[in-house]
Formats: sequence, structure tokens, C-alpha cells
Amino acid sequence: MYQYHQPYGKKVTAGTGGRTRKFKAKKVAHLGGVFASTKVAPKDVKESVRGRGGALGIKLKKASMVNVVSKTGMRQVKMIRVLDSPNPEYVRMNIVTRGAVVETEMGKVRVTNRVGQDGIVNGILIS
Repeated sequence: MYQYHQPYGKKVTAGTGGRTRKFKAKKVAHLGGVFASTKVAPKDVKESVRGRGGALGIKLKKASMVNVVSKTGMRQVKMIRVLDSPNPEYVRMNIVTRGAVVETEMGKVRVTNRVGQDGIVNGILIS
């Protein structure tokens, strides 16, 4: 399901109580893509999607590894499960999003990038 991203922008009612009408139609340029819902899995699964103007984008459907930045440097570590997320339902379904806390072999890691759009998982070690 595509999502329309252009906000309405104006007040719904005029000062007199009359309702304001839309002054322009929805445009294809303002349509967003389908949510990737990247899940923690034993193997990576990527999907290429066509963007506007024929540009190719990579959606990460399933992820197994995360690039972790710590004081000692950067390492690629295996993900175990999602511990905390802005959406509590994503914790139960093991969906990785930006800002989610993931349990790894090194410890807890906070995801810093937009996983579904970048095609890779990056994070910072928090404990």
C-alpha cells in the first residue's frame, strides 16, 4: 500500500464556519513507497525496487548482521533479536527500524540508519 506524503497544510474550516476545499489534486510525485519491514533472520534478503526516473533502490527485507561502531573501531556482528523500538509491535515481530535497540553478540546496539531504504544495518554500541 503506497502512502501519500504531502500534508494538507491549511485549516479545515474557515473563520466563518464554512469548510475549506482542496485547491490541488494528489500527485504521483508525492507518493511514498511500501514499508520494507526489515526482520531479523539467519540470512540477508534484499529486493531491488524501481524509483522515480528509473532509479534503482535496494530494500532490505531480512537482515542478519549489523555494522557496529564502538570505541575500538567498527565490526560486523550477528543480530539476535530486537529489544526496544519506537513501535512496541515491532519488538514482538522482530522488525528493525531506525532508533531500535538490537541485541547482538557484542551487546546492545542502537540502529542509526534507515534500514529498509539503505539496504544495510548500521548501529552504535550502547552497552
